[in-house]
Amino acid sequence: MEIYQVGGSVRDKLLGLPVQDRDWVVVGATPQRMLDLGYRQVGKDFPVFLHPESHEEYALARTERKTGPGYKGFAVHAAPDVTLIDDLRRRDLTINAMAETPDGALIDPFGGAEDLRQRLLRHVSPAFAEDPVRILRVARFAARFAGMDFRVAEETNMLMRRMVESGEVDTLVPERVWAELERALGESRPARFFEVLRNCGALARLFPEIDRLFGVPQPIEHHPEIDTGVHTMMVLDQAARLSSDPCVRFAALMHDLGKGTTPPEEWPRHLGHEERGVALVLDLCRRLRAPADYRDLAVLTARYHTHCHRAGELRPSTLLDTLQALDALRRPQRFESFLLACEADSRGRPGYEERPYPQADLFRAALQAAQAVAVKPLVEKGYTGDRLAEQLRYQRITAVARIAKTKDEEPE
Repeated sequence: MEIYQVGGSVRDKLLGLPVQDRDWVVVGATPQRMLDLGYRQVGKDFPVFLHPESHEEYALARTERKTGPGYKGFAVHAAPDVTLIDDLRRRDLTINAMAETPDGALIDPFGGAEDLRQRLLRHVSPAFAEDPVRILRVARFAARFAGMDFRVAEETNMLMRRMVESGEVDTLVPERVWAELERALGESRPARFFEVLRNCGALARLFPEIDRLFGVPQPIEHHPEIDTGVHTMMVLDQAARLSSDPCVRFAALMHDLGKGTTPPEEWPRHLGHEERGVALVLDLCRRLRAPADYRDLAVLTARYHTHCHRAGELRPSTLLDTLQALDALRRPQRFESFLLACEADSRGRPGYEERPYPQADLFRAALQAAQAVAVKPLVEKGYTGDRLAEQLRYQRITAVARIAKTKDEEPE
C-alpha cells in the first residue's frame, strides 16, 4: 500500500501558491483494507475515503473506460493492480497529473512541470475527449491563472473544438454547466472562461445568449470598444474588481443580453434592449437551473441598469418608483449589489475603468431619504388605507426631490 499526494496541491506548490486542499491517491489497497485502517468511505461511484484524523480525501487508484455519451458514461475500475501512472493518465491536464511521494519527490510522467514553466494548459491524453466537462474545466483554469499568463495549448484547443463539433458538449447536463459557471465566476478573471469557450466553439452551444453579443455594434460615442461582446467581457472584469460576490458578477454578465436580439437595421442603437434582456435572462436561468438569488439580481440589473446610469436625469417620482421596483427599501443589501453591477457596466469601457460613478451615490442618498420618512406620524394624523399610501408616497417624493436638488447644487 503506497500513498501519494496528487493533483492541485502538487501543482500549486510548484507555482508557489498557497495550498488549500490536499488530495491523495492510494495504490495497492482494497476498500476493506481502508476500512480496517479506520478510514470512512464516502464515494459512491468509486472508492473515496476520509482519513480518520485529518479528514482529507484518499482515493483508491483507478482507471476509467468510456461506455456511453456524456460525463456519466464511464466504467470505473479501482483495484490493487492499478498503478499510480494509470491513475494519473486518466486526468484532464498535465499540470494536474503530477504526484509527490511522502519524501517530497516529484512524479511527473506527462510533463506537467514543464507545462507549468511554459504556462500551458495541455491535455494528458486523447481520453480527454471522452468527458465534455473537461472543456469547462480548462476554461475555468484559464480564468484562474489568467494573471499568470496561462494559455490553452493549440492541440488542446483543437481537440476541444472537435468535441464541440461532434456534439459531445451537447450532452452536458444543466446542473454541471451551472456548477462550473459558478466556480468560474469566482476566479480572478472570469471573462477568460468565456473567451476560451468561444475560441473552441463551445460558447455558442452552452451560452448562445452571450455568444451572439459578439459582432453587435454600439454607438461609438458611448462605447469606444463598439462590440457588445467585448464590452460584456470588460464589464465582467470590472465586476470582478469591484466585488468578490459571484452573484454580482453574474448580473454584470447578463446586463446587456437584449442587445444580441436587436434587429441589424436598428444598429448601433438598441432601443428596448432592457426588456428583451429580461426575457433572455429568465430563459438562461431556467435552462441552467440557476439559483433564485442569481436570477433575481440579474433580472433587475438587465431591466434597470439604464435607469441607474441616468439617475441625475430622473424625476424624483421616477427615482422613488425605481427604488420600489428594486425593492430597495426592504432589501438594501441586494440594492447595493445592483449598484455594483451598474458601476461595472459604466466602467467596462476603454478609458472609463477608473472614472467615478456618482449615479450610485445619488441612488443611495435617495434611498436614505425615502427610508427616513416615518409612517407612524402619518398614522397618528389619521391617515389610513389609500390615503396613507398616497401621503407616504408624496412625502417620500418630496424627500427624494430635496436630495436630488442638493446633488445638483454641489460643486464639482
